[in-house]
Amino acid sequence: MSYTVLAALSGLSASSDGGDGFEAPTPEEFYQPFFGSGDFSVTRPMFLFAISAVIVGAFLIFSTRKAAVVPGKAQWVTEQGYNFIRNGIAQDIIGSKEFLKYVPLLFTLFCTILVNNLFGVIPPFQYPTMGRVGFPIALALLVYVIYQVIAFRRKGVLGYLKDLVPAGLPGWIKPMILFLEIITYFITRPVTLALRLFGNMFAGHMLLLLFILGGEYMMFHASGFHMKIFGGASYLLAAVMTVFEILIEFLQAYIFTMLAATYIADSLSEHH
Repeated sequence: MSYTVLAALSGLSASSDGGDGFEAPTPEEFYQPFFGSGDFSVTRPMFLFAISAVIVGAFLIFSTRKAAVVPGKAQWVTEQGYNFIRNGIAQDIIGSKEFLKYVPLLFTLFCTILVNNLFGVIPPFQYPTMGRVGFPIALALLVYVIYQVIAFRRKGVLGYLKDLVPAGLPGWIKPMILFLEIITYFITRPVTLALRLFGNMFAGHMLLLLFILGGEYMMFHASGFHMKIFGGASYLLAAVMTVFEILIEFLQAYIFTMLAATYIADSLSEHH
């Protein structure tokens, strides 16, 4: 499938301002409502998020419904992904005593984010759901509520606030440290958790589209042989960027899940 077709499937196309030049994609073009308009419209990323839930659920059921001691290919893929989250993140970060009950949450987060990230480079989806900031915010709020509830239930309000200040500090500096830690635990953590995922997916997809649409414009709309060469180079860079983007999509799903486990482990720990 050519990059020109991929650009068309993404909902965008190289356009010109009255036929005189290239018009680069803008953030406004990422808002693609299917039904309605404004705050209550049903948009393309909403559909993709729902499709991802169906894909993940169907694959997990299909791959495990006839689980065998010697796994088939689908069961092997599921087991490798599950063991990666269970042993590589949950057990290592949360600890062997309490990690098991948080594995379903972490595995679901990883699968959901990974599939929605990969939608950015897989035809015919061609849209990273996490490039719309509302979806990373929703997932970050879920993690935020869980690790705060764990901390308050485990330590109580006074114990939680007391635990934010490391032991052994001089008395005069403790109010300042407490203030900074409250900012970190209640504001910075959820904000950075959401914006890190959103920023990487949005910027990566925007850059990819820029190379693809720029290549299309130079190859098929601009005049001059040298523009054809530049267009081919732009397509080549788009191919390289696609491979790099796939790596980033895996990495961002891993980082989000790892940080969620880290925040939960921090809430479970007895000491700051």
